Amino acid sequence: MILPGFDRQRASFSRARMWLVTAVRWLLCTALLSLLGGCSNDSQMTELKAYIDSVVSRPPGQIEAAPGFASYVSFTYSAASLRSPFDIPVDAATAMRNQLNNQVKPDENRSKEYLESFAIGTLSMVGTLARGGQTWALIKDEANNINRVTVGNHMGKSFGRIVSITPSQIDVMEIVPTGDGGWIERPQSIVLTTPK
Repeated sequence: MILPGFDRQRASFSRARMWLVTAVRWLLCTALLSLLGGCSNDSQMTELKAYIDSVVSRPPGQIEAAPGFASYVSFTYSAASLRSPFDIPVDAATAMRNQLNNQVKPDENRSKEYLESFAIGTLSMVGTLARGGQTWALIKDEANNINRVTVGNHMGKSFGRIVSITPSQIDVMEIVPTGDGGWIERPQSIVLTTPK
């Protein structure tokens, strides 16, 4: 069933829509023609052409010569074989005792512990735990994991063995090569880091 007046209403809507589309088209065409007309002003175009001609007719400028090249003088570092000033100095008495008693060697046959895969300088002590007379230290590694260690555990890449734990630091004895085929014990300490 078709409602009365529906066709008339539909026809008037269609006519209004067509009128609106036609009006928008005329407006766009008028705006475009006025823009194009503004660009075709002969006096401005002649000024532009004159300026371009004057720039093109200028003589070319002089380019400055490149600055002189200073050759690089290399530096040879001659103290590479000496002890680093940032290493803890080895006690002379301990070094002499270790050289006389050539029994200092790392145990190559034991299985490595997890904290031996990190340099000792990258590990930090973050706290301690005590239970039943046993004390554990809490160590944070490079991956921000907290690890529990006690006396006798190993840490660091230089065969470090934990010799004592106090609430404020961990004492580690590392076994490092002497450079002449021997080994020497070197004490290290990891101090408790305070939260920032």
